[in-house]
Amino acid sequence: MSVTIPNFETVFVARQPVFRADETVWGYELLFRSCEDNVACITNEEQATSSVIVDGLALASEGIPPDARILINFSEQLLIEGGGFALPKDRCVIEILEHVKPNKETLQAVKQLKSAGYQIAVDDYCGQPELESFIDMADIVKVDMLEFGAEPAKLAVVIRNIPSSVTLLAEKVEDNENFHELQGMGFSLFQGFFFSKPEIIPGKKLTTNEMTKLQLLAELCKMDLEPARLAEILQSDPSLSYRLFRYINSAGMGLSQKVSSPKRALDMMGMIQAKQWLRSVLLADLNPTPKASELAYLAVHRAKFLESICRHSNSTAYEPDNFFMTGLFSLLDSMLSISMDEIIGMLPLEESVVKALRGEGEVYELLRLATSYERGEWSGISSRLKRLDLETLQAELMYVQARSWTQKMLGYCTVGSAAV
Repeated sequence: MSVTIPNFETVFVARQPVFRADETVWGYELLFRSCEDNVACITNEEQATSSVIVDGLALASEGIPPDARILINFSEQLLIEGGGFALPKDRCVIEILEHVKPNKETLQAVKQLKSAGYQIAVDDYCGQPELESFIDMADIVKVDMLEFGAEPAKLAVVIRNIPSSVTLLAEKVEDNENFHELQGMGFSLFQGFFFSKPEIIPGKKLTTNEMTKLQLLAELCKMDLEPARLAEILQSDPSLSYRLFRYINSAGMGLSQKVSSPKRALDMMGMIQAKQWLRSVLLADLNPTPKASELAYLAVHRAKFLESICRHSNSTAYEPDNFFMTGLFSLLDSMLSISMDEIIGMLPLEESVVKALRGEGEVYELLRLATSYERGEWSGISSRLKRLDLETLQAELMYVQARSWTQKMLGYCTVGSAAV
């Protein structure tokens, strides 16, 4: 998301989920863009004022459950200036960046925040002696797994020197094997993209519910799908009709009269939007677990973002709907714990989509653009946008609009549970 403050550059914020050991979502870290080549950015830390942080928080927290915690990075200057006091202490965690050094001013600032009831996190700790003063006041210590690589003994030494009262958060956890190993070492919070990597279970059979939803998704992939068949699919499941009415009659749609007919709702939405809505709902229904809900949100956001990129870029000859389906299905292997090839065999997809889901071709390169945004890899974003002849701010606006669309779509597609 982007926010413009007078006299300051545009600030872009990405967010990453933080999971508990049971794969429920504990909270999110907000990643404020740092300076990269040809990317609009905060030109010095003094620009990251509390007003920018607060406005970024307001935008980034849309769609985040109210009980989820939010980690926000703080530079030395922002700490000293008391920027943390502008944030809600019952929701936000002050994360001290790795290059902030303990000195009289920073230690006093952290003490004041602690006294006021704020939780403190220390970022990128790997045993640095100079950070011990911060560690002594920390509620959460984030340990960067990439710093240790294949050296578990070195990691164990670092963990032993952290007070037992501190919550350990493993960051940059990139695979499920590492995720499970770290649970046995005392970590209780986990950040990284392990949750989006497929954990294939050999011989796994899909449930009846999963098979039904995949069959419906397969029908929705057909180019010649008739409106009458779309209405039949909706009427085959009362909960789908209910959720459609809930969505179409929401305040954001601005209707003067309530819609109670599936046909009327489909006519108002049009085939393209109706298919996108139904695909998104079915994907969110595939797996009811919190981890899968986060994956569904990520997949739908990717889908809409890639479709928008396709519509605004002159460098591709593919249909926007192919891009939507690529993003939407890009995490199905992780959601269902079966191989992508097995999933591809169940869905009548265009060749460009198949290639992208297998990690090949032009559409896949755009999928990598979406993952760069998710990870906060700003330099990778810049180089990819150049090849698409897209301006940074233009792409950021599409990313924000895609997030807003996703929140609206999934916010009104859940029944009896929290929104995705």
